Amino acid sequence: MRGLSRRALFASTAAGAGAALLPAAPAGARPRSGPAAGCARYRADYHFTVPDQWKNDPQRPVWIDGEYHCYYLYNADYLDGLEGTAWRLATSTDLVSFTDRGIAVPKDTTVNGDVWSGSAVVDTAGTAGFGAGAVVAVVTMSPGGGTDHQEQFLYYSTDGGRTFTNHGTDPVLANPGVLDFRDPKVIRDDDHDRWVMALAERNKVGFYHSSDLRSWTYAGAFVKDGLGVLECPDLFRITADDGAVKWVLGVSADGTGSGQPSTYAYWTGSFDGAAFTADSADPQWLDHGWDWYAAVTFEKRNPDGTVDPATRHALGWLNNWAYAHTTPTIDGDGFNGTDSIVREITLKKAASGGYHLASRPVPALDAYVSRTVRLGDLTVDGTRTLDHTGISYELTTEITWSDLTGAGVQVRRSPDGVRHIDAGVYGDYAFLNRRGTVNPDTGGTRQESRTPFDRSAGRVRLRILVDRTSVEMFVDDGRYVHSAEVFPYLVDDRLALFSVGGTAVFRNTVIREFAVPGRGVPRSPR
Repeated sequence: MRGLSRRALFASTAAGAGAALLPAAPAGARPRSGPAAGCARYRADYHFTVPDQWKNDPQRPVWIDGEYHCYYLYNADYLDGLEGTAWRLATSTDLVSFTDRGIAVPKDTTVNGDVWSGSAVVDTAGTAGFGAGAVVAVVTMSPGGGTDHQEQFLYYSTDGGRTFTNHGTDPVLANPGVLDFRDPKVIRDDDHDRWVMALAERNKVGFYHSSDLRSWTYAGAFVKDGLGVLECPDLFRITADDGAVKWVLGVSADGTGSGQPSTYAYWTGSFDGAAFTADSADPQWLDHGWDWYAAVTFEKRNPDGTVDPATRHALGWLNNWAYAHTTPTIDGDGFNGTDSIVREITLKKAASGGYHLASRPVPALDAYVSRTVRLGDLTVDGTRTLDHTGISYELTTEITWSDLTGAGVQVRRSPDGVRHIDAGVYGDYAFLNRRGTVNPDTGGTRQESRTPFDRSAGRVRLRILVDRTSVEMFVDDGRYVHSAEVFPYLVDDRLALFSVGGTAVFRNTVIREFAVPGRGVPRSPR
């Protein structure tokens, strides 16, 4: 989707202690052209952030010459109130530290306007006619400058994915007369020696075949009602922990109308090259928070460049279209756009017989630890405030109990204890609650996310990543994940543990801080 021109602004004092959400700017108003003097700084310490202006959808990263090429939608004119996105590129060898490479697919260089989401592939055999190893991107554009006529166009690169050229101005997949027709995700189907495209078409994902990436034939579809307009489809094969090989179909979807997340829904099942058959009609969710949208998964490469069949990476935009333009980083840092930490995902077989994806932060994050605080085992009955202070860190702990209603942690707690973000378990659910701090959900309907939890287990493992404008909670080795955008005052740097209805022991409690080159800003190449 595209960056919009109307936005709500967040003002902050230099001390970071006083802040207020401002109403949306009047239609036609010109936003500030850069960071305001004296504003507090809210750029993430170890999450990926756009260098300036605006970013939204990450595009599926591609492995080229020993580096992950991470493209994303970027609007260089955002702070001037103008719409339209290009593809900007950042490269990384470890998916923690990134180098900015600038614009890869420009906007408004053809009569078709700007470029939306799509996917890039390495055309190893040169099937498209641009040479062996060319990088080919199939992207959505909307000829005529509107938003209701979407078609798929082709760009190609012969310099390793750094810069792209348009392959004419005609679509490689024309619109058949429908309103929503976007976000092509292209994969190689080696079993049938062809390319396969998954395309978002309102309430369905359409499947198309091609031998050369330039002409496409409709093959079938997967239909799902009740999740709004489906976006950013994903399709991949993965080997489960029991050795079974499964296909996974994913989409970004809004399930809030039925009490579900608005993140990445997925189904496990089988795919014959033309039709996807789900194991269950109901989707599972890769993240249960409010702010993990337009997510992509991509191959994990071993050190020798081979693909790991049992592990993929996953990456999401830490935002929600319900409040996409509300953030303190606009005034304080001159940008709007933060991504989740890159995650590793694996497929697990449950005792019940079904399969689910589990997530954990990419292990390369361990190489950037700058400080470790080992607190050991802590007994808590009520609320226990810790001596540690900080605004960006990771906390890991295993909470155990014999008789308890709930337990967890309060992160980014204010000095007086009034403001905080709560993460933990209560009754039969795990939760992440941001109601007690400043956050973008001014409507109040997206304040607490929940996932099922069996309290009779007597224990739960939590891994919580805290940064200046985000919290990501991984429950029980990533069986469930909750991601939320938050805007705590910068003086809210305390940490507390709590229990409800009994005593809990927080075992092997460890806090780690990170130092990533560029402090969340992709480095410029030397």
